[in-house]
Amino acid sequence: MAAQDSGKLEKIRIETYADDKYKNKGSDEFVAMFNANKYTLKYEIEQNEKQGAGTSPSAPTFAKMKSQEIDLEFLLDGTGVTGEVVNVQTKVDEFLKAAYEFKGDKHKPRYLRVWWGNAFVFDCVLKSADVNYTLFRADGTPLRAKIAAKFAGFVNDELREKKEDKQSPDVAHVREVPPKERLDYLTFKEYEASEFYLQVAQFNGLNSFRKLKTGSTLIFPPIV
Repeated sequence: MAAQDSGKLEKIRIETYADDKYKNKGSDEFVAMFNANKYTLKYEIEQNEKQGAGTSPSAPTFAKMKSQEIDLEFLLDGTGVTGEVVNVQTKVDEFLKAAYEFKGDKHKPRYLRVWWGNAFVFDCVLKSADVNYTLFRADGTPLRAKIAAKFAGFVNDELREKKEDKQSPDVAHVREVPPKERLDYLTFKEYEASEFYLQVAQFNGLNSFRKLKTGSTLIFPPIV
């Protein structure tokens, strides 16, 4: 559901967390000086595209859904022209401390949550960041910079198991036997291939492939 426009200016901010369940919030935080004019969300599906030498290409098969990514740019201005005087290098360091640097004994960067009001929330880790300095004082002190950051989203294991569709044939299923059904037909319905009925029979300890007890349960194991 889209959030209602409250009319209040909400700046993009990045919060830090020590765990992927987002229960232990860190003290480091980065708040954007200006909100983005745009952002790019990337969705990608990885396919297996195997082809033998000298053969026509076969239909690709699904491999996995890759991590969602977002590209954001943060502009920093220390000239005072906007009415807000900031130290550009200090703001860059704030970003790097929150999103890039290792924390304590974890030996890895922290988990991040990117907020933009109530309309956008993105749980992620930093994938890359380019800092481009574009204006300087005479002594070399930076007055303007742009941080181009790429974040990789993820779902922790507990939430992913709840969200994923577990109907694929690489997951075991328990089915109730309908009236007058044969094992080879039920196997075909489950795997879209009937040749696995012997393995299913052996797995369930069946002596007969044709005489199944109505209302009994069968376990269809994962295809390996």
